[in-house]
Amino acid sequence: MRSFAGRDILSLKDFERNEFFHVFDVAQKMEPIARSRKNVDMLKEKTLVTAFYQPSTRTRLAHEGAMHRLGGHVTGFSDAKNTRAGDFYQESIKDTVKMLEFYGDVIVMRHFQQGAPQEAAKWASIPIINGGDGWGEHPTQILTDLYTVWREKGRIDGLKWLAVGDMRMRTMHSLAYALTQFDCPITFVSPPEMSLTEEFKKELKDYSLNYKEVDHVEKAIGEADVILVEPVVQPDYTKSRDERSGKDVGLTPANYKITRELLEKKAKSDAILLHSLPRMDEIPTDVDITHWSRYWQEAFNGVVMRMALLALVLGAME
Repeated sequence: MRSFAGRDILSLKDFERNEFFHVFDVAQKMEPIARSRKNVDMLKEKTLVTAFYQPSTRTRLAHEGAMHRLGGHVTGFSDAKNTRAGDFYQESIKDTVKMLEFYGDVIVMRHFQQGAPQEAAKWASIPIINGGDGWGEHPTQILTDLYTVWREKGRIDGLKWLAVGDMRMRTMHSLAYALTQFDCPITFVSPPEMSLTEEFKKELKDYSLNYKEVDHVEKAIGEADVILVEPVVQPDYTKSRDERSGKDVGLTPANYKITRELLEKKAKSDAILLHSLPRMDEIPTDVDITHWSRYWQEAFNGVVMRMALLALVLGAME
């Protein structure tokens, strides 16, 4: 297996099957630290740089929280408008990361341009972690989701997945790439204008992913062991910030909504429901306290997973 030390985390297309399980094992070792709400000194001599060109709550703060839990330091920015990349100069990714690499030991980047973290990795001498790039990928989120399933179910192989939402989303891309390494059939449900692109379908066929598409959650939810939901009411991920209010773009149609009634009538009793958040109305709040919901556990696991990745790429864990 390739070493993670000094490695970029850009795409789950880069991950081999045994590497997923290695990351899960390291994450499990990190759980007691996060659960006890204590900080250790594993990365006390290291600094994380956050370069966030798009809004973020969970991804940025989970990385920062993870670094603090491991005793490290954090610097960076959460709004490109306050940097030379976002003002008159429109500083290039190359020039920005060539500076940032002197300020820390690893960079986590979120950007509205697909491929921006890959561009950063070309120029940086320190590891780059992709915190979401436009419509591209979101590897750390899907590693979190897979870890959640692995911890809840004790396995990933043999589980049937249902993915509901906008299939153009970076999380959906990373999920599909990841599941090519497991024996997991998946059903995608999305509005026609948000369905899998023909180019992506060809890629998934080349990777031999076992998938199908249906037009309503009711047609697939009864078979699902894992239900992963994202909004179909979406911001424009090609922009640094979408200023529209959710009230301006309508509500979620019933085809793509997971209600308490639907779960009670159709879902397996031991199915688990994931959502990376934020949400609109695709999962009503009365679902939160049902035995299906696991999105709060996802939030905890998001810190644990980032602890594992930071420890691995910075060479503190093998």
